[in-house]
Amino acid sequence: MRSYCPSFPLALLAASALVSCADHHVRKGSQAMGLLSYSKAERHFDKALKHHQDRDLLILAAQAEAKQNKVEEAAAHYDAAEQIAPLNGHDAYQYGRLLMNLGNYQQAESLLVRAWQDQPERRDITELIGSSQGYKSFYADSSRYEISPLELEGIATAFCAVPHGQAILFTAQRDAAAAKQDPWSGYSFTDLYQWEPRNGAYGKPQLIKGEVNGPFHEGPAVLADGGNTLYFTRSNYYGRKLIKDEKNISNLKLFRATLQADGTWGNISEFSYNNDAWSVGQPALSKDGKTLYFTSDMPGGHGGKDLWYCRDLGTGWQAPVNLGPSINTSGDEMFPTLVGDALYFSSTNHNNMGGLDILETHVEGEYWSEPRNLGYPVNTTRDDFGLWLDSSGTQGYLSSDRSGTDWIYALKVNTPVFSVDGMITQADGEQPVPFALVILENLADHMKTQDTADANGRFRFPLDPNATYSITAIKDGMLTQSTTASTVGLAMSTALGTHIAMKPLELDKPFPVPNIYYDYDKWDIRPDAAAELDKLVAVFTDNPELTFELGSHTDSRGGDLYNLVLSDARAKSAVDYLVRKGVSPDRIFARGYGETILVNQCADGVKCTEDEHQANRRTEFKVVGRGQAATQP
Repeated sequence: MRSYCPSFPLALLAASALVSCADHHVRKGSQAMGLLSYSKAERHFDKALKHHQDRDLLILAAQAEAKQNKVEEAAAHYDAAEQIAPLNGHDAYQYGRLLMNLGNYQQAESLLVRAWQDQPERRDITELIGSSQGYKSFYADSSRYEISPLELEGIATAFCAVPHGQAILFTAQRDAAAAKQDPWSGYSFTDLYQWEPRNGAYGKPQLIKGEVNGPFHEGPAVLADGGNTLYFTRSNYYGRKLIKDEKNISNLKLFRATLQADGTWGNISEFSYNNDAWSVGQPALSKDGKTLYFTSDMPGGHGGKDLWYCRDLGTGWQAPVNLGPSINTSGDEMFPTLVGDALYFSSTNHNNMGGLDILETHVEGEYWSEPRNLGYPVNTTRDDFGLWLDSSGTQGYLSSDRSGTDWIYALKVNTPVFSVDGMITQADGEQPVPFALVILENLADHMKTQDTADANGRFRFPLDPNATYSITAIKDGMLTQSTTASTVGLAMSTALGTHIAMKPLELDKPFPVPNIYYDYDKWDIRPDAAAELDKLVAVFTDNPELTFELGSHTDSRGGDLYNLVLSDARAKSAVDYLVRKGVSPDRIFARGYGETILVNQCADGVKCTEDEHQANRRTEFKVVGRGQAATQP
């Protein structure tokens, strides 16, 4: 038997033994990673790090912890690796995401920018950079939701609750002996549980009865046919043998079970589009039960996991259809739920706080609207998913690992609060118009509310959701002025702002109408002029007792008589436009002034720029009478 040389330095022997021990744990940890045994891999990497601090080893430890949603531990190991040498590429991206999970958006942004520099074509990184810069918007309406955790006795993790009569059905794990642990998480494999009230209180969650729960993962699930049919997710296994692909991954499959006469679940059948090469799961159903939505990484998607749907043809399910790029991204889109015409789902991309965020989209014709992040506290910097809402949209459940463990939270949705805060000033400055009468009118039912602005010209009204209003300011000696405000499409509590500028009511005082310009030698109403004339319609409508003159002016180029005729044509063109928009022809007349009243020095013979000449080609209006038909002098 060979022995070491007696003169071999003891310090080198000790160092050699430490390196050998570290290598052993790195090898074992890497093997465990390949088998998706992340809790086991973490233990080996931690032991190796006690013997040897290495950048690559720190990253391996971080990856194993991130897979288990151990955010703080993973971020600490990435930080230690960053101190040795800056992270880049995928490692910078992963560390940036973890920093978003921890709410450290500023540092996350710098890591994500670094990752983007290596892969500038990745839209998901660009979106996350935008999210890290605008994170404050996620907290804009935090009072709308109330969140409280469920008390589920004997459960280690729980998620994706759906109603089942008076009970709820959900997916959960318990603590388990080592031989029965899920190697990924260290808990039991997931099963489907039922939790129902007994004697006025909820009891201990119970495994659902029948053939659904098996030796590996089951859940999430959704109920159909009045609670008699169950679509559920299950690991790909046969008997007690887990079936894996060439990457050592056991993909998920979708199954259907029916409720038997004895109250158990049985008659299990497999979804037609399951495949050993990809996952299909996390089912959701449309209200009529004719469209099945699910999550899959099957070929033909946009990257990662996508949302797909199949329609019931009566003879079976139609081939899967991808929901398209407005919803699916290069990241993961998962956990769909249907509430009316709204689709709720979770994504690692889009406008994101960190981890999975819950988003809302609606059917708009043949397409889905731009997904909207529901913000805090529905979403947090951690994974938030599995939202379910009742038909009123005010009560439900969501799942989240915001406490460090996947859990179910009861959700209450408060009605958003809307208001309009206004300011009334004089049109020629910021001087407030005090004590004006302000009338708010709902344009749907024409209900009116009125109030008086304060001494500083300020006013405030509460508004209804999905409503459009006119707001009219009335003051003696001032032209009545109105504007509009709308809450249509607003989902978050919002205080709208509006500014009303009132002009003094003085006979024969001209007011310029901005941007009513004409091309040289023409009197046609340009599109930019039409927009301004539309605003003028409101002035005439708001003041029905007044009559007006609309005057048009030219620049000095051309003959005096020609300019007079041209300006008259321009004024009549503007008046004709206003009449077509509903202004009574008895209350307005046109007058052309030619070049007789210039606003600058550009008279005959004076060299001026085109912009200076354009300023003279203007339109003005003035009040010329009260309670009488307009007549041209």
